[in-house]
Amino acid sequence: MPTWGLIAEMTVGTGDRKHVEAYVLTHVEGSRDEALAELEGRARRFTPEHPRNPKRRRLFRDGDGFVLVIDGSWQSYSARFTVAELLEDSAAPTPKREPEPQPQPEREPQPEPADAVPPRIPPMPSAPPARYADGVPVKPAWLGRSDLP
Repeated sequence: MPTWGLIAEMTVGTGDRKHVEAYVLTHVEGSRDEALAELEGRARRFTPEHPRNPKRRRLFRDGDGFVLVIDGSWQSYSARFTVAELLEDSAAPTPKREPEPQPQPEREPQPEPADAVPPRIPPMPSAPPARYADGVPVKPAWLGRSDLP
């Protein structure tokens, strides 16, 4: 099943420092149509940082994605949302191969030694611990436990 990248290219900055940056929003496994449906939902819900007071918002469908154009008071800003199939990822985690189960020889149950001591299980508290007015326990739960270092 192919993996699709949902990519957003958007205008960032203002004035002479305005430029376009690309971001991978998420990955979707499944069909291209499923990825496009997820991308459309994200494009419709997208609220960019600029413009602060949008005057008009238009969402266009374009082949493998969408183009969002938002007109501000002085300038317009755009964001392009694209679906692209992931072919290679240098930082992808390597899938762990599960070892094949090896047949285990049947062992006969061993009787427990007579001097075996069962593990000590601390008794359950019978009443809730006392607490200060702000809800903090008077005695910490870890105090007095023998199983801690």
